[in-house]
Amino acid sequence: MFKGQISPSQVFPFPSVMNEEQEQFLRELVGPCSKFFEEVNDPMKNDSLEKVEDHTLEGLKEMGAFGLQVPADLGGVGLTNTQYARLVEIVGMHDLGVGITLGAHQSIGFKGILLFGNPAQKEKYLPKLATGETIAAFCLTEPASGSDAASIKSTAVQSPCGQYFTLNGGKIWISNGGLAEIFTVFAKTPVKDEKTGEMKDKITAFIVERSFGGVTHGPPEKKMGIKASNTAEVYFENVRVPAECVLGEVGGGFKVAMNILNNGRFGMAAALSGTMKGVIAKAVDHAANRTQFGSKIHNYGAIQEKVARMAMMHYVTESMAYMVSGNMDSGSKDFQIEAAISKIFASEAAWTVTDECIQIMGGMGYMKDSGVERVMRDLRIFRIFEGTNDILRLFVALNGFQNAGSQLKSLQKALKSPLSNAGVLAGELTKRARRKAGMSTGLTLHGMVHPDLEHSGELAVKAIESFGGLVEEQLLKHGKRIIDEQFVLKRVADCAIDLYAMVVVLSRASRSLSQGHPSAQHEKILCETWCFEAHDRIVHDIRSLRLSDSTQIFKSLKAISTAVVDNGGIVSPHPLGF
Repeated sequence: MFKGQISPSQVFPFPSVMNEEQEQFLRELVGPCSKFFEEVNDPMKNDSLEKVEDHTLEGLKEMGAFGLQVPADLGGVGLTNTQYARLVEIVGMHDLGVGITLGAHQSIGFKGILLFGNPAQKEKYLPKLATGETIAAFCLTEPASGSDAASIKSTAVQSPCGQYFTLNGGKIWISNGGLAEIFTVFAKTPVKDEKTGEMKDKITAFIVERSFGGVTHGPPEKKMGIKASNTAEVYFENVRVPAECVLGEVGGGFKVAMNILNNGRFGMAAALSGTMKGVIAKAVDHAANRTQFGSKIHNYGAIQEKVARMAMMHYVTESMAYMVSGNMDSGSKDFQIEAAISKIFASEAAWTVTDECIQIMGGMGYMKDSGVERVMRDLRIFRIFEGTNDILRLFVALNGFQNAGSQLKSLQKALKSPLSNAGVLAGELTKRARRKAGMSTGLTLHGMVHPDLEHSGELAVKAIESFGGLVEEQLLKHGKRIIDEQFVLKRVADCAIDLYAMVVVLSRASRSLSQGHPSAQHEKILCETWCFEAHDRIVHDIRSLRLSDSTQIFKSLKAISTAVVDNGGIVSPHPLGF
């Protein structure tokens, strides 16, 4: 997309990755899982106790919920990413506090062992982790390093004999920190630079057992939401970690951490699509039964617009979640931008949907007994952890710029030998000339998008072409300095998020129309409405970035912020003078 192009095979047709046996197995799991959360788990009780009830935890362990993606031969359920997403969706609908307990354990806690562990490590740790006999936690965040993971201070120094590392440091806000027996810990280790011979500190990932000694934790944190999950500081004091507990390579820990987080993000979109589904059901029930001014409130336009937008945001989120999980199950290795987009969109959409649910329900929605205020509190963390949405927007934009920049470099190289690259240059220059004139570059979704969605497909194509032009302009304007242009990067990321949303709903709605699903016409309306409005947002963002006024606005925003920070708060005096 950042090149003004699209790889249709990545998104069309909408993925259908389960074979008959996998689908049947999943169907057999969905019923009992739903029943458990409806009849056994009590989210309000968990919230008030600030812990998951013991009988609920035991029930989850008996169901295999602590090892959903651990291979069956190692004691797990052996689910694919798509199967996992479907069950996580059920958890997200009912209790995000339980969801965090399970997710911190398997989505990030021991995910490193699944992704990077050697056979001995997997055989030693995964069976007990899969049954929930031991709980896992992911230890990266420190007081001085939140989003800037590379700035961690914890250290692990290898012994002269090379048989162990001595780990020292402290981690904060660790989910399952007070419950875990197994920790994936990241610390700086001195590593010899092969080129210069100098010793440099690089991050290494370790599997650390509480039983090693020297591992302690603080009291449970008092939090705004997800109160049922355990969050605590974890301390490591002269912990002797055997060398065989290095996860991946010494000095390769940053790669391990980023891969764990990238791999787990799709699950967040799936969980939050479940949250939205549950919240929408409450809003609709109220709107269908509440009478005001002589009519049910669902008949009023103000309520209809809210419900419609809530449904659209859910449709986009759900489509993103299963597009990403489907691509992962198909063997795609390059899904980190899409996973980041799905996390950003899902966490913001779920917040908006829940806020609108409370608005539709009025005073009743604000009351504790409705259960929606708990969901609202639980949701707030999702825009912060596993990569804040602000940082992830920069990640999306800069990754896209990097890819587009590589293409520009190739073109610049070709310009140095115009005769031998005449064909390439002619094609690229024609594309740019047509784009500049507002004409199509030849990009099309014809034959991939259902004929009934042809207009929406054309809007997506126009938006992608315009976006590609904008990205190129910004690269030529800022060059390597683009990394510092966060006002620009945010708006570019917003365009990319809207574009990806357009494509995934086009793909899903096209499948429903082609297969004649009963909901196909409803999905068509969802898709068309989303694409129309998303196209307008993208056009507006592109136009605003091209205007010279935007530069002045960015300067003004910077000046306002600087003045407020320098003043320690609001600068303007009170209108009454005191």
